[in-house]
Amino acid sequence: MAARKTPGTASNATPNVSKDDLLKYYRDMLLIRRFEEKAGQLYGMGLIGGFCHLYIGQEAVVVGLEAAAEEGDKRITSYRDHGHMLACGMDAKGVMAELTGREGGYSKGKGGSMHMFSREKHFYGGHGIVGAQVPLGAGLALADKYMGNDRVTFTYFGDGAANQGQVYETYNMAQLWNLPVVFVIENNQYAMGTSVARSTKSPSLWERGAAYGIRGEAVDGMDVLAVKAAGEKAVAACRAGEGPYILEMNTYRYRGHSMSDPAKYRTREEVQKMREEKDPIERVRELLLTGNHATDDDLKSIDKEIKAVVNDATEFAKESPEPDLSELWTDIYA
Repeated sequence: MAARKTPGTASNATPNVSKDDLLKYYRDMLLIRRFEEKAGQLYGMGLIGGFCHLYIGQEAVVVGLEAAAEEGDKRITSYRDHGHMLACGMDAKGVMAELTGREGGYSKGKGGSMHMFSREKHFYGGHGIVGAQVPLGAGLALADKYMGNDRVTFTYFGDGAANQGQVYETYNMAQLWNLPVVFVIENNQYAMGTSVARSTKSPSLWERGAAYGIRGEAVDGMDVLAVKAAGEKAVAACRAGEGPYILEMNTYRYRGHSMSDPAKYRTREEVQKMREEKDPIERVRELLLTGNHATDDDLKSIDKEIKAVVNDATEFAKESPEPDLSELWTDIYA
């Protein structure tokens, strides 16, 4: 069955945005890109241990959806979480220090790449168990509904997790209770090393919500403006008491599933084609240049500023001490 295109969906929308907005999206996506490139380098140097899942290529998803969010909205995701943290305003220094297992990290160096949280920024973690964050995200939305506010929770998961049974149990409950949750399927085309075509019979993941009466749509997840437009539509529905909502972001990761994945299941030509034709940062760069919103020198200056931020975060991480052994006995249940 071919994926249906719902008329008027955000996948075809091009909202009017200001120069300042475009520059912000460019900066935010570039920060994620440069941060992740540096994280990859540090992993190769042995300064980051364990697992490390990079977000390179998918930047438009979180930046676009954060543009549709308001103060107090919540977000929860899986282990590919560095981009989500930076997009919601978490400090690059604290994120990098956590990746390197240092005391200055968001989880005091004890969570690493896959387990960071920030109550201040309403970021409720990356989660290492595939799909486990989906019912947790619905729980966050249930709390907001119970409190009677108009907050919305963005619950992110991948195309691989979309085949988990707990996702559909959550869909059922979320629709029964009209929870203000936006389920965001980050379909980067590969569940670890298995393509969607090989792992999933139905090519349209968002349409599965129809069995529960949940509305949704497919979105070009490589286009930050299309993502923002879709996010605003989904958020408006949730704030109006008409949630939940499903957004399937068709995106692409340039690196392997994790740093230990050589990604031999796809060709270099495929990745290069995506980089040349669909790169989310280059798309905004072209809009800025062709619209005379910025010059090439302006954008080079921004890149220099972003690299300085990432380098500062790296130095902070290297200089921050490792957690004291006494930390083994804190933040535990028993």
